[in-house]
Amino acid sequence: MEISLRPMRMSDVPILSEIDHSFHTDHVWQMDLETSEEQVTVGFRRIRLPRSMKVEYPRQPVVLAEKPLEKAVIFVAEIEGEPAGYLAVSTGGPPGISQVIDWAVFRRLRKNGVGTSLVGAALKWNYEHQAGQLILEMQSKNYPAISLANKLGFEFCGYSDRYYPNQDIALFFAKRR
Repeated sequence: MEISLRPMRMSDVPILSEIDHSFHTDHVWQMDLETSEEQVTVGFRRIRLPRSMKVEYPRQPVVLAEKPLEKAVIFVAEIEGEPAGYLAVSTGGPPGISQVIDWAVFRRLRKNGVGTSLVGAALKWNYEHQAGQLILEMQSKNYPAISLANKLGFEFCGYSDRYYPNQDIALFFAKRR
C-alpha cells in the first residue's frame, strides 16, 4: 500500500471523526510502586493477559475542528486518495518539545504502516521546526502503540498516574532530534 501524507483540511473532519479510537491488546504494562521514607521505586513490566481485551480510548477524541491553536499541525495519511488516519502535534508545552496529542488509524487499515508513516511525518516536522524532542503519550494498556514507539527508537521518559478521566496511567516516550 502506498501511503501519502499531508496536512489536514477541514473537509477531512467528518471522515476522520468516524475513526474508532479503541484497540485490542494481549499485553499491558503494569506499574509497580513501592514507597518508603527514603525511596520511591516505580517499575513497569509487560504482562500477558489471559485473553485479548478491547480497550476504549480514555477520553473524548480530540475534536479536530476545535481549538486549532492547541495543535501545531495535524497530519492525514491517505491510501488511494482516501483518509486512513491522522496524528495531531501540539507545541503548547515546554519550549523545544512537541507532543503527539491524538493519533488514530481506521481499524481496517491498522498494521499497514500508516501509524509509522504518521509518526515519521511528526518527527520530520519536529526537526524542521527545531524542536528538541517529540513525545508520544499513550495508555499503559496501549501495547500496540508502546511496541511501535520502541520499534521507532523512542525511549520511555515518564508516566503520570491517573492522568486520564478514567484514571488510567499515561506513559510518555520521547525521541530527540
